[in-house]
Amino acid sequence: MSLVEINNDSVFVEKMSTAGNRLVVVDFFATWCGPCNMVAPFFKQLTSKYPNAVFMKVDVDKCPGTAAANNVSAMPTFILFKQRAEIARVRGADKNQLENKIKEFYTESNVDGESQSGTTKIDGDFIDLANLISKYQSECLNQSDDHVWENALASDSKCLKSDVDEQILLYVSFQQPVKLNSLIIQGPEENGPKNVRVFINQTKTLDFDSAQNCQSVQDLELKKEDLKDNQLIKLRFVKFQNVQNITLFFVNNQSDSEVTQIDQLKFIGIPVSVTNMNEFKRVSGQAGESHG
Repeated sequence: MSLVEINNDSVFVEKMSTAGNRLVVVDFFATWCGPCNMVAPFFKQLTSKYPNAVFMKVDVDKCPGTAAANNVSAMPTFILFKQRAEIARVRGADKNQLENKIKEFYTESNVDGESQSGTTKIDGDFIDLANLISKYQSECLNQSDDHVWENALASDSKCLKSDVDEQILLYVSFQQPVKLNSLIIQGPEENGPKNVRVFINQTKTLDFDSAQNCQSVQDLELKKEDLKDNQLIKLRFVKFQNVQNITLFFVNNQSDSEVTQIDQLKFIGIPVSVTNMNEFKRVSGQAGESHG
Protein backbone atom coordinates (compact mmCIF):
# COMPACT_ATOMS: atom_id res chain seq x y z
CA MET A 1 0.00 0.00 0.00
CA SER A 2 1.60 3.27 -1.11
CA LEU A 3 1.57 6.46 0.91
CA VAL A 4 -1.53 8.63 0.37
CA GLU A 5 -1.18 12.37 0.77
CA ILE A 6 -4.37 14.09 1.95
CA ASN A 7 -4.84 17.72 0.95
CA ASN A 8 -8.52 18.23 1.75
CA ASP A 9 -11.00 16.94 4.30
CA SER A 10 -13.27 15.15 1.82
CA VAL A 11 -10.42 12.95 0.56
CA PHE A 12 -9.69 11.87 4.14
CA VAL A 13 -13.33 10.83 4.55
CA GLU A 14 -13.18 8.81 1.32
CA LYS A 15 -9.92 7.04 2.16
CA MET A 16 -11.04 6.15 5.67
CA SER A 17 -14.28 4.71 4.28
CA THR A 18 -12.46 2.48 1.80
CA ALA A 19 -9.81 1.21 4.25
CA GLY A 20 -12.06 -1.64 5.40
CA ASN A 21 -10.53 -3.70 8.21
CA ARG A 22 -6.95 -2.64 7.51
CA LEU A 23 -4.86 -0.81 10.04
CA VAL A 24 -4.72 2.89 9.12
CA VAL A 25 -1.70 4.97 10.16
CA VAL A 26 -2.05 8.73 9.72
CA ASP A 27 0.77 11.28 9.94
CA PHE A 28 -0.63 14.71 10.83
CA PHE A 29 2.10 17.12 9.75
CA ALA A 30 2.86 20.69 8.68
CA THR A 31 5.27 21.70 5.95
CA TRP A 32 6.91 24.26 8.25
CA CYS A 33 7.48 21.69 11.04
CA GLY A 34 11.14 20.61 11.38
CA PRO A 35 10.51 17.31 13.21
CA CYS A 36 7.80 16.46 10.65
CA ASN A 37 10.28 16.81 7.80
CA MET A 38 12.90 14.84 9.71
CA VAL A 39 10.65 11.80 10.30
CA ALA A 40 9.00 11.88 6.84
CA PRO A 41 11.50 9.54 5.07
CA PHE A 42 11.17 6.98 7.88
CA PHE A 43 7.38 7.12 7.69
CA LYS A 44 7.56 6.47 3.94
CA GLN A 45 9.80 3.42 4.52
CA LEU A 46 7.14 1.94 6.81
CA THR A 47 4.75 1.59 3.87
CA SER A 48 6.93 -1.13 2.33
CA LYS A 49 7.56 -2.89 5.65
CA TYR A 50 3.83 -3.10 6.48
CA PRO A 51 2.11 -3.42 3.08
CA ASN A 52 -1.26 -4.48 4.47
CA ALA A 53 -1.70 -1.21 6.38
CA VAL A 54 -2.97 2.06 4.93
CA PHE A 55 -0.59 5.00 5.40
CA MET A 56 -1.73 8.60 5.03
CA LYS A 57 -0.13 12.01 5.44
CA VAL A 58 -2.54 14.80 6.40
CA ASP A 59 -1.40 18.41 5.95
CA VAL A 60 -3.04 20.14 8.92
CA ASP A 61 -2.99 23.53 7.20
CA LYS A 62 -4.92 22.18 4.21
CA CYS A 63 -7.17 19.90 6.32
CA PRO A 64 -8.06 21.91 9.43
CA GLY A 65 -11.39 20.11 9.77
CA THR A 66 -9.78 16.67 9.88
CA ALA A 67 -7.15 17.88 12.35
CA ALA A 68 -9.80 19.41 14.62
CA ALA A 69 -12.04 16.34 14.44
CA ASN A 70 -9.12 14.20 15.64
CA ASN A 71 -7.95 16.64 18.36
CA VAL A 72 -4.56 17.21 16.77
CA SER A 73 -2.80 20.19 18.35
CA ALA A 74 0.91 19.38 17.92
CA MET A 75 2.92 18.14 14.96
CA PRO A 76 3.81 15.56 14.10
CA THR A 77 1.04 13.45 15.59
CA PHE A 78 0.57 9.88 14.40
CA ILE A 79 -2.83 8.25 14.93
CA LEU A 80 -3.62 4.58 14.33
CA PHE A 81 -7.18 3.68 13.38
CA LYS A 82 -9.08 0.42 13.12
CA GLN A 83 -12.51 0.45 11.48
CA ARG A 84 -12.40 4.26 11.73
CA ALA A 85 -11.87 4.19 15.51
CA GLU A 86 -8.67 5.52 17.07
CA ILE A 87 -6.72 2.75 18.79
CA ALA A 88 -3.37 4.46 19.47
CA ARG A 89 -1.64 7.83 19.22
CA VAL A 90 2.03 8.90 19.15
CA ARG A 91 2.95 12.55 19.59
CA GLY A 92 6.31 13.71 18.31
CA ALA A 93 8.90 12.27 15.94
CA ASP A 94 9.64 9.14 17.98
CA LYS A 95 10.46 6.51 15.35
CA ASN A 96 10.76 3.58 17.75
CA GLN A 97 7.49 4.30 19.54
CA LEU A 98 5.67 4.71 16.22
CA GLU A 99 6.90 1.44 14.77
CA ASN A 100 6.26 -0.43 18.01
CA LYS A 101 2.64 0.74 17.94
CA ILE A 102 2.28 -0.40 14.34
CA LYS A 103 3.73 -3.81 15.21
CA GLU A 104 1.26 -4.10 18.10
CA PHE A 105 -1.80 -3.82 15.85
CA TYR A 106 -0.54 -5.00 12.46
CA THR A 107 -1.22 -8.41 10.90
CA GLU A 108 -0.40 -9.68 7.44
CA SER A 109 -3.83 -11.18 6.78
CA ASN A 110 -6.95 -9.22 5.99
CA VAL A 111 -9.60 -11.91 5.86
CA ASP A 112 -13.23 -10.83 5.49
CA GLY A 113 -14.83 -10.55 8.91
CA GLU A 114 -11.49 -10.12 10.67
CA SER A 115 -10.24 -6.84 12.01
CA GLN A 116 -6.69 -5.68 11.38
CA SER A 117 -5.58 -6.72 14.86
CA GLY A 118 -6.76 -10.25 14.19
CA THR A 119 -10.00 -9.74 16.09
CA THR A 120 -12.93 -11.56 14.56
CA LYS A 121 -16.26 -9.85 14.16
CA ILE A 122 -18.29 -11.93 16.56
CA ASP A 123 -21.87 -10.64 16.40
CA GLY A 124 -22.71 -8.52 13.38
CA ASP A 125 -20.42 -5.48 13.49
CA PHE A 126 -19.43 -6.09 17.12
CA ILE A 127 -15.87 -7.15 17.90
CA ASP A 128 -13.73 -8.32 20.80
CA LEU A 129 -12.61 -5.09 22.50
CA ALA A 130 -9.46 -6.57 24.07
CA ASN A 131 -7.20 -4.08 22.28
CA LEU A 132 -9.06 -1.17 23.89
CA ILE A 133 -8.59 -2.37 27.47
CA SER A 134 -6.31 -0.15 29.55
CA LYS A 135 -4.58 -2.80 31.64
CA TYR A 136 -2.61 -0.42 33.82
CA GLN A 137 -5.85 1.32 34.89
CA SER A 138 -7.63 -1.97 35.60
CA GLU A 139 -7.40 -4.18 38.68
CA CYS A 140 -8.69 -7.41 40.14
CA LEU A 141 -9.39 -8.11 43.81
CA ASN A 142 -8.97 -11.59 45.28
CA GLN A 143 -7.09 -13.05 42.33
CA SER A 144 -4.53 -15.80 42.80
CA ASP A 145 -0.93 -14.62 42.47
CA ASP A 146 -0.30 -17.38 39.94
CA HIS A 147 -3.55 -16.97 37.99
CA VAL A 148 -4.13 -13.26 37.33
CA TRP A 149 -6.98 -11.60 35.45
CA GLU A 150 -4.91 -10.77 32.34
CA ASN A 151 -4.68 -14.53 31.72
CA ALA A 152 -8.40 -14.60 30.89
CA LEU A 153 -7.87 -12.16 28.00
CA ALA A 154 -5.54 -14.54 26.17
CA SER A 155 -6.51 -17.56 24.08
CA ASP A 156 -4.23 -20.05 25.80
CA SER A 157 -4.25 -22.51 28.68
CA LYS A 158 -3.75 -19.87 31.38
CA CYS A 159 -6.71 -18.74 33.48
CA LEU A 160 -7.92 -16.46 36.25
CA LYS A 161 -8.56 -18.02 39.66
CA SER A 162 -9.85 -16.61 42.93
CA ASP A 163 -7.64 -16.71 46.00
CA VAL A 164 -9.00 -16.93 49.55
CA ASP A 165 -12.63 -17.68 48.63
CA GLU A 166 -14.86 -17.99 45.57
CA GLN A 167 -15.47 -14.27 44.94
CA ILE A 168 -13.66 -12.13 42.35
CA LEU A 169 -14.06 -8.39 41.83
CA LEU A 170 -12.73 -7.23 38.47
CA TYR A 171 -12.54 -3.57 37.39
CA VAL A 172 -11.73 -3.04 33.70
CA SER A 173 -11.05 0.38 32.18
CA PHE A 174 -11.23 1.09 28.45
CA GLN A 175 -8.94 3.46 26.55
CA GLN A 176 -12.00 5.15 25.06
CA PRO A 177 -15.78 4.88 25.58
CA VAL A 178 -17.37 1.76 24.10
CA LYS A 179 -20.80 0.29 23.50
CA LEU A 180 -21.09 -3.18 25.00
CA ASN A 181 -23.35 -5.75 23.40
CA SER A 182 -22.39 -8.94 25.23
CA LEU A 183 -19.78 -10.86 27.20
CA ILE A 184 -18.05 -14.17 26.65
CA ILE A 185 -17.17 -15.90 29.91
CA GLN A 186 -15.62 -19.33 29.62
CA GLY A 187 -14.86 -21.63 32.50
CA PRO A 188 -15.05 -25.24 33.68
CA GLU A 189 -18.46 -26.73 34.45
CA GLU A 190 -17.39 -27.51 38.01
CA ASN A 191 -16.13 -24.15 39.24
CA GLY A 192 -16.81 -21.67 36.46
CA PRO A 193 -18.67 -18.51 37.57
CA LYS A 194 -22.41 -18.59 38.21
CA ASN A 195 -23.81 -15.28 39.50
CA VAL A 196 -22.23 -12.10 38.14
CA ARG A 197 -23.16 -8.53 39.05
CA VAL A 198 -22.32 -5.89 36.42
CA PHE A 199 -21.59 -2.21 37.14
CA ILE A 200 -20.38 0.51 34.77
CA ASN A 201 -18.67 3.90 34.96
CA GLN A 202 -17.64 3.72 38.61
CA THR A 203 -15.62 6.73 39.77
CA LYS A 204 -13.63 4.49 42.12
CA THR A 205 -13.08 0.77 42.50
CA LEU A 206 -15.86 -0.94 44.42
CA ASP A 207 -15.12 -3.06 47.47
CA PHE A 208 -16.81 -6.41 48.03
CA ASP A 209 -19.47 -5.02 50.39
CA SER A 210 -20.45 -2.30 47.91
CA ALA A 211 -20.53 -4.76 45.02
CA GLN A 212 -22.84 -7.00 47.06
CA ASN A 213 -25.23 -4.26 48.17
CA CYS A 214 -25.21 -1.50 45.53
CA GLN A 215 -27.64 -1.35 42.63
CA SER A 216 -26.09 -3.04 39.60
CA VAL A 217 -26.79 -2.28 35.96
CA GLN A 218 -27.48 -5.96 35.29
CA ASP A 219 -27.29 -9.24 37.20
CA LEU A 220 -26.38 -12.40 35.32
CA GLU A 221 -27.02 -16.00 36.26
CA LEU A 222 -24.84 -18.25 34.15
CA LYS A 223 -25.67 -21.85 33.37
CA LYS A 224 -23.02 -24.44 32.62
CA GLU A 225 -23.77 -24.24 28.90
CA ASP A 226 -23.09 -20.47 28.99
CA LEU A 227 -19.48 -21.23 29.90
CA LYS A 228 -18.72 -23.12 26.69
CA ASP A 229 -16.68 -21.80 23.77
CA ASN A 230 -17.76 -18.35 22.53
CA GLN A 231 -21.28 -18.44 23.95
CA LEU A 232 -22.55 -14.87 23.87
CA ILE A 233 -24.00 -13.62 27.15
CA LYS A 234 -26.22 -10.76 26.07
CA LEU A 235 -26.27 -7.48 27.95
CA ARG A 236 -29.11 -4.95 28.02
CA PHE A 237 -27.53 -3.03 25.16
CA VAL A 238 -29.52 0.16 25.79
CA LYS A 239 -27.85 0.46 29.22
CA PHE A 240 -24.31 -0.04 27.88
CA GLN A 241 -24.11 2.74 25.27
CA ASN A 242 -21.25 4.75 26.76
CA VAL A 243 -19.05 2.53 28.90
CA GLN A 244 -15.75 3.93 30.14
CA ASN A 245 -15.19 1.19 32.69
CA ILE A 246 -16.96 -1.98 33.78
CA THR A 247 -16.92 -3.83 37.09
CA LEU A 248 -17.73 -7.53 37.20
CA PHE A 249 -18.46 -9.03 40.60
CA PHE A 250 -18.24 -12.81 40.37
CA VAL A 251 -20.31 -13.77 43.39
CA ASN A 252 -19.98 -17.56 43.33
CA ASN A 253 -19.41 -20.53 41.04
CA GLN A 254 -21.36 -23.48 39.67
CA SER A 255 -20.55 -25.88 42.51
CA ASP A 256 -20.09 -23.42 45.42
CA SER A 257 -16.48 -24.53 45.70
CA GLU A 258 -13.74 -22.40 47.27
CA VAL A 259 -12.08 -21.45 43.98
CA THR A 260 -13.73 -19.76 40.99
CA GLN A 261 -11.98 -20.22 37.65
CA ILE A 262 -12.37 -18.12 34.48
CA ASP A 263 -10.61 -19.48 31.42
CA GLN A 264 -11.48 -16.69 29.05
CA LEU A 265 -13.22 -13.32 29.23
CA LYS A 266 -14.20 -11.19 26.25
CA PHE A 267 -15.99 -7.87 26.01
CA ILE A 268 -17.99 -7.70 22.77
CA GLY A 269 -19.02 -4.33 21.38
CA ILE A 270 -17.84 -1.37 19.36
CA PRO A 271 -16.03 1.90 20.16
CA VAL A 272 -18.36 4.86 20.60
CA SER A 273 -16.03 7.04 18.54
CA VAL A 274 -16.23 5.10 15.30
CA THR A 275 -16.18 8.41 13.50
CA ASN A 276 -18.70 9.07 10.76
CA MET A 277 -16.78 11.83 9.02
CA ASN A 278 -19.68 12.30 6.59
CA GLU A 279 -21.50 13.96 9.48
CA PHE A 280 -18.61 16.35 10.16
CA LYS A 281 -19.59 20.00 9.74
CA ARG A 282 -17.18 22.89 9.71
CA VAL A 283 -17.88 25.03 12.76
CA SER A 284 -15.41 27.86 12.20
CA GLY A 285 -16.34 29.12 8.77
CA GLN A 286 -15.32 27.87 5.35
CA ALA A 287 -11.79 26.81 4.50
CA GLY A 288 -9.57 29.84 4.01
CA GLU A 289 -11.77 32.21 6.03
CA SER A 290 -10.09 34.27 8.71
CA HIS A 291 -11.60 34.76 12.16
CA GLY A 292 -12.89 38.23 12.64
